[in-house]
Amino acid sequence: MESVIRKSEDRGAADFGWLDSKHSFSFGGYYDPGHMGFGPLRVINEDRVAPGGGFPTHPHKDMEIISYVLDGALTHKDSTGASSVIRVDDVQRMTAGSGVRHSEYNESKTAPVHFLQIWILPERNGLRPGYEQKSFPADETRGRLKLIGSRDGRDGSVTIHQDVDLYATRLGRRETVSLKLSPGRGAWVQVVEGELTTNGERLRAGDGIAIEDADALRLEARNDVHALVFDMAL
Repeated sequence: MESVIRKSEDRGAADFGWLDSKHSFSFGGYYDPGHMGFGPLRVINEDRVAPGGGFPTHPHKDMEIISYVLDGALTHKDSTGASSVIRVDDVQRMTAGSGVRHSEYNESKTAPVHFLQIWILPERNGLRPGYEQKSFPADETRGRLKLIGSRDGRDGSVTIHQDVDLYATRLGRRETVSLKLSPGRGAWVQVVEGELTTNGERLRAGDGIAIEDADALRLEARNDVHALVFDMAL
């Protein structure tokens, strides 16, 4: 097994007043050639947007963009005509494809919004732009790996146009979950909150780990944990 830990404190950072962002991989003005992504996973940004703040309308192209809200609510509008509010436990997938323009704003004027912005390279360029949004209540992710995104949209997950299975899990102290990994695939674990051990490696909130050449992935919670797991072709 090969593994690389990306510690929370080593991530790139950007603070624009209205936005506090931590970058697991190179993004915007932060460039680290040693951290350009993992497999098709290109961006994991942990964003906190101040009340009333947000991202004005801007373009994207040839990227699968997933928004995963941890606290608060995020208003999304895009050039496909889509408009929605993304709340806690919601997962939104936007296919930028051949080109899309969108904006994201904090829905609240009094409380910040905290979310993960995830970019995944698509299986091919020029896809038709579109979006999909589903809710996965916390109870559905407790004590298990709940599939929330996949290439074929199975088990009620959102469809990601890439060979990636995305899981969410919430574990109590000493609870464990395992995932079998097929040859040629790797895993990335992103800890949202709490502390856990992944295949013997200890991780804390904000940490991530890339795992290759392993037959399985095993997570054991050291306290109350919320984490995302990406199982993908490399």
